Amino acid sequence: MPHTPVELELELPVVGRLSRNLTLLNPGATVTLDMTTPSGQHGKFRSVFIGYMPKKYVLVQYPDSSKLGSFAQYVTQGIGVTVRGLIEGHEGAVVAFISNIRQTIQIPSRIIVLDFPREVRLQNLRSSIRIETYIKAKIKVKDEYWDSVISDLSVSGCQIMITNGEKLILTEDKSVEIIIEAFQNLKNLKLNADICNTKIQVDGVMLGVKFDDSSKIAVNKLLQQAVILPH
Repeated sequence: MPHTPVELELELPVVGRLSRNLTLLNPGATVTLDMTTPSGQHGKFRSVFIGYMPKKYVLVQYPDSSKLGSFAQYVTQGIGVTVRGLIEGHEGAVVAFISNIRQTIQIPSRIIVLDFPREVRLQNLRSSIRIETYIKAKIKVKDEYWDSVISDLSVSGCQIMITNGEKLILTEDKSVEIIIEAFQNLKNLKLNADICNTKIQVDGVMLGVKFDDSSKIAVNKLLQQAVILPH
């Protein structure tokens, strides 16, 4: 199957291109470190991108020890790490790469030294990728409000879990308003959507919704916050 030009650019392991893609991450940018221990324990932690030396290494800040907890014992040489960070000035785009921890250092501050990656991908959040989330929201159907949780999110729609929302299965109104009162730096964000499907769950109802075109800007803001949130 032939590759499209975009796919080729993402896959070719050219050092110059890797460096250019890493350059899109500004020093001080928030990134998420996604790590898995040899026993399969999974953890996501917030960090800060410090910089890199081409062909040699990438530097990120050691995550907050209070957030790491017992996971700190696994942040050692050789463990694999997936790093993701938003690109400033490129709305809806993310830099992502996989590496291994080379070492951790204590001076001048606690820093993780990562091997220089073989591949650095640019991911467009406007594509169909979905991000697992746990975002508390209120759903307005007609004049009723329901407490809910957004369990995954994409640019086009999301899955919403509503506890004790069985009567929504019977509603004829397919339009809903999603209100997110507080999430990261966002306050009172409102999204308009249409219900596409409903599924009865053990503890409630799962709604699959499609966002209205009028909510594109708000959805993009939400995606940008969700992609760098450890969960």
